Amino acid sequence: MEGDSKVVESKPHLGIPEAVFVEDVAKYLKEQGSCTCEEALKKLEENYQKYKLMEVNLLQKKQRLKQQIPDLKSSLDIVKHMKSIEGTDTTMTTNFFLSGALHAKAKIPPTKEVCLWLGANVMLSYSIEEALGVLNKNYTTAISHLDSVNKDLEYLRDQFTTTEVMLARLYNWNVKQRRAAKATTNGSD
Repeated sequence: MEGDSKVVESKPHLGIPEAVFVEDVAKYLKEQGSCTCEEALKKLEENYQKYKLMEVNLLQKKQRLKQQIPDLKSSLDIVKHMKSIEGTDTTMTTNFFLSGALHAKAKIPPTKEVCLWLGANVMLSYSIEEALGVLNKNYTTAISHLDSVNKDLEYLRDQFTTTEVMLARLYNWNVKQRRAAKATTNGSD
């Protein structure tokens, strides 16, 4: 049981590896085996670059979601309006986006079906109720994913900070070790 909970806790943010903060650099290097300070710095730099790549991917995902959410909300509002006029003689007047700044005005009589654009050149016909269900699900999922991406970006920023601090600590430790070695060498001459 204890092992299972560790697996779940180890990947809370899309598998973003946790940056390690080390108090005692000398002890850390010994625990790494025959790892030199330069090798440890190189590994940290590689992790830093991986974090940068993850950040780019998450920012792109965030941008897509921020564009998708208003479109889903608009579609949901339109289908809700169509549901409200279902069974009446009221026509709905709307402007259809064709391309660029080109729109077409249309009068839509009450209907029991709508077509939803699902992407990848796929459009499906749904009843009004089914369309509301699909759009509600997609809208709440998109909002949930945006929240998750924001949390992952926040977590990633913490990993950046920890990695930057560790890079500075390792570099400074290495400089002190070289100065001490140089002072010992100069003192023995």
